[in-house]
Amino acid sequence: MSTGDFAEVDHGRFPRIGLPEAIYGPGKTENQIVQLAMEMDAQGQGPVLVTRANSAAVASLLRAFPGAMVYPGRDQFPDALATVVIAANDNRPEKVGIVTAGTTDLVVANEAAGTLSACGIGFDLICDVGVAGIHRLLSKIDQIRKFDVVIVVAGMEGAITSVLGGLISNPIIAVPTSTGYGASQGGQTAMMAMLASCAPGVSVVGVDNGFGAACGAIRIINLLSAKHQEPQEIPTVVEHQN
Repeated sequence: MSTGDFAEVDHGRFPRIGLPEAIYGPGKTENQIVQLAMEMDAQGQGPVLVTRANSAAVASLLRAFPGAMVYPGRDQFPDALATVVIAANDNRPEKVGIVTAGTTDLVVANEAAGTLSACGIGFDLICDVGVAGIHRLLSKIDQIRKFDVVIVVAGMEGAITSVLGGLISNPIIAVPTSTGYGASQGGQTAMMAMLASCAPGVSVVGVDNGFGAACGAIRIINLLSAKHQEPQEIPTVVEHQN
């Protein structure tokens, strides 16, 4: 079976928009996922990554691509749905901060981390600094201000997003997670709180969408990088004769 029997790969996506076409794991067989990854890797048009891969799919991908990177690592979260980076772009100088309110948000944070890594963008994870112990966040503020973009990952009521939005000038992309008890409503409460934030200019993606947040950060970084690389106009000096 060829990939054309079940998919139409968009090989021009990365050159066209600067973002890779990710292989979304759920709903696909292990064989389909591996076949798609092999086709995309052979084309060499950009990074190759698989999101939301289950344990069986991760094992199959690692057999086919022994050098692949898995986020989060199997040693930390052996049963979590994972992002698998098969081919990554060269490293770039920009860096994104990924800030989580709690440890339970790390799986979603790692989806963002894997996506950034595939595109060659560095990241630092700052974990478990939610507002229930706000001194933890405040002790990291100087570090957070140095990032090009900040991704905030939080469940419960998502309050950390508004706090950071009032303390830093960096672009912020907020990811509500499905972490929390009854009134958290599977991430809906955090998402609504982030959307209603009093801190202006905060962007919000859907619940548990670490991939989407990373893609938003990459768009910002790509635009800034392109602006910096544009040749500067040299002013013309006109000599006035008396």
